[in-house]
Amino acid sequence: MGVNTVVVGSGVGGLAAAIELAAAGRKVTVLEQASEPGGKMRQLPIDSQGVDAGPTVFTMRWIFDALLAQAGTDLEAELTFAKAHVLARHAWTSGGKLDLYASTARSAEAIAEFAGRDDARAYLDFCRRSEEVYQTLRDPFIASARPGMLELVRRVGYDQLAALWRTAPFQSLWQVLGRQFSDPRLRQLFGRYATYVGSSPLRAPATLMLIAHVEQDGVWLVEGGMRAVASALASVAERLGATFHFQEGAAKIDAPGGRIAGVHSDKGRYFEADQVIFNGDASALGDGLLGADVRGAVKRVTEKHRALSAITQCVLGKVSGFDLHYHNVFFAEDYPEEFAAIFNRRSITRRPTVYVCAQDRSEGSSTLASQGSAPQSGTATLGTPSRNDERERLLLLINAPADGDRIERSDEELESYRVSASSVLAACGCEIDITPGNSVTTDPRAFAERFPGSGGALYGRANHGPMASFARPGARTPIRGLYLAGGSVHPGAGVPMSAMSGRLAAAAALADR
Repeated sequence: MGVNTVVVGSGVGGLAAAIELAAAGRKVTVLEQASEPGGKMRQLPIDSQGVDAGPTVFTMRWIFDALLAQAGTDLEAELTFAKAHVLARHAWTSGGKLDLYASTARSAEAIAEFAGRDDARAYLDFCRRSEEVYQTLRDPFIASARPGMLELVRRVGYDQLAALWRTAPFQSLWQVLGRQFSDPRLRQLFGRYATYVGSSPLRAPATLMLIAHVEQDGVWLVEGGMRAVASALASVAERLGATFHFQEGAAKIDAPGGRIAGVHSDKGRYFEADQVIFNGDASALGDGLLGADVRGAVKRVTEKHRALSAITQCVLGKVSGFDLHYHNVFFAEDYPEEFAAIFNRRSITRRPTVYVCAQDRSEGSSTLASQGSAPQSGTATLGTPSRNDERERLLLLINAPADGDRIERSDEELESYRVSASSVLAACGCEIDITPGNSVTTDPRAFAERFPGSGGALYGRANHGPMASFARPGARTPIRGLYLAGGSVHPGAGVPMSAMSGRLAAAAALADR
């Protein structure tokens, strides 16, 4: 008799789990409240154009290579993509502009010109340290079931305790960067890696320096944007036999006697199940949003421990005064104030860091892909809609506290934050034409409504302190047959880590039945 598995949610974690389970011959049913797969990997329409509204960076390709190999296919067969040569363009209101490149040697040259030879040498040393941290933790932590501290030591090996100590879990990223670089702008640039997992660089462990190596190992541009990744993974799962039900979410999970029995959909249907992979924010279970039977599966994350939320704007507008690349970051003067406001005062600074994803900028070119510029050899044409005007598809993001289940911001307040972001851009020489007619704003309240239990947190639990990585739940729960996947569980937030969580959840489900 076959095993019925219901996957609740089709974010990248749920999609990865569905692929693994279907490839192993399981009967897989996926329930998704939205009209398409992807979770946070989504687009919003503006004037009939789709603008990426969620994750914009594709890294750690090896996770997807291994996933699709299990399904008998590969990335090249499912997606059109190319390796980015420029990782990001950075600018400061205090002055200066710096590109980071996939080539560390080229980045070092740029840093030498930007900040001096000493900081260029410090950058190369930082790259070596980040690679060592990554190699130390990749297999025993990222690619394995959630360990405790002692279990991690065992996995790394007692003869490698020095390497584990050099991951610097008891120092903050901000402290290490302050000693590494003399130019405070570089401290800001690399401190931003903490925000990739929704955390403050002043509180996050220096272990997160490994993200530097993740980027150097490959940032990929995907034709069609990150939404195309979700569509491709869903297509693979369907070819393997998984069944998707869109616009039909889970209302309640039955687990009488502490064992999974089935899932009630919000359309009144009942799906019997031997196992359930839950790919929502884990706090939704702890909050009782999926019923009393599974409330004890995890502890909810309290507001003070939540990771960052955001205020985003999807824009179809004109840009002037600044030569954007695909990924762009604009820094204000006082980076610590930004996180003091969010995590101490639960507010948003008036001088925020602004991230801009210019989705129509072709790799290595300062001209718009929509204006017909020919891509360089080995680069991606980014699936830009045909247009005769100079408008671009842009995603703007500023950090915000995850208080969407508690605070509703007025239109006037949201407009004030748009003005604040625009002032930072303008100080860096960038002007973006943003109007109510050419933009869509998403705030923590909207994220909280879209992702129940999260409060608007986009990354689950904040990675603050040396033990935070061990506080996330793992794939298995105390409820027999209930497993967790997604950015709120081990190994952490972000598209590749969420995909790995789905693989780990599927492995646990296969091992247990």
